[in-house]
Amino acid sequence: MMAEESALAPTDKNVAQSMIGFGKRLEIAVREKKNPVCVGLDPRIGSLPDVIRSAFGDSATDQAAAFEKFCVEILDAVCDLVPIVKPQAAFFEELGPAGCVALERVVRYATQLGLLVVMDAKRGDIGTTAAAYANAYLGSGPVGAPNYSPWGADALTVNPFLGADTLEPFGERCYSTGSGLFVLVKTSNPGSGFVQDIATENGSIAESIAIHVQTETDRYRGSDHFGPIGAVVGATYPEQLAKMRALMPNAWILIPGYGAQGGSAQSVRVGMDEQGLGAIVNNSRGIIFAHQQLRFQASTWTRSVRDATSAMIEDLAV
Repeated sequence: MMAEESALAPTDKNVAQSMIGFGKRLEIAVREKKNPVCVGLDPRIGSLPDVIRSAFGDSATDQAAAFEKFCVEILDAVCDLVPIVKPQAAFFEELGPAGCVALERVVRYATQLGLLVVMDAKRGDIGTTAAAYANAYLGSGPVGAPNYSPWGADALTVNPFLGADTLEPFGERCYSTGSGLFVLVKTSNPGSGFVQDIATENGSIAESIAIHVQTETDRYRGSDHFGPIGAVVGATYPEQLAKMRALMPNAWILIPGYGAQGGSAQSVRVGMDEQGLGAIVNNSRGIIFAHQQLRFQASTWTRSVRDATSAMIEDLAV
């Protein structure tokens, strides 16, 4: 720990020592909302409700405005139900500068509502480039505060496949700002085994990364049970998810793959500890496009979003 603290400026050390770490903040939020649901914000113009899509034009600027309105109304619908949301940066970046502005506004609005925000951008690089990514995304404090960042996210998804050293600048930023990481370990896509299942002396590559994630979260967690460095492990591989839970007892796990990708409530539970903590379960399409599902048709599309969220909460609680 002392080696990591020496990399921080004195003012940053003071901020870090007085700040609640992301692992603890997420634990508090999950306990308060009594569920681990993470709503994924993945807007796509062709799937937006007609009432929103018809109100905007076809330009990138218009589509960005539609995305912002769509996400803001989702946030209003779920903010009292769930602890955390996960905007997917790619769908906003696809629209260029206007999309990036919309994304920043969505993140700030979620924070105003008291929600934690994971920016799903899967960044990863070396040295000063990694530090620049970390400074850009991690930190949800006010402008001028040491824990401020332009994007204002509480946590960020990162890609570790350039090497363990690429995580160090992100870890230091987490420690100095009370932010968190979710490191790609075993992803939910069918082709993930191409790299992640290759055997090493510590098991698979995924298992080697999981061991490193536990080491890193131990480095920064202090007296908290859960540290700021977590992992992404898909619900589509429940046996591996259970193994990863054992390898990372003090790391939060972000679990994609529930619902549309085939992951069930039973499969995600193995990613939780004995108290039902330690994991957040993402659902994007199944919630934000619930108006397209017969079972959730309601008087308004936002009512459908809320009903789908409540149904997921109940499903995970059984």
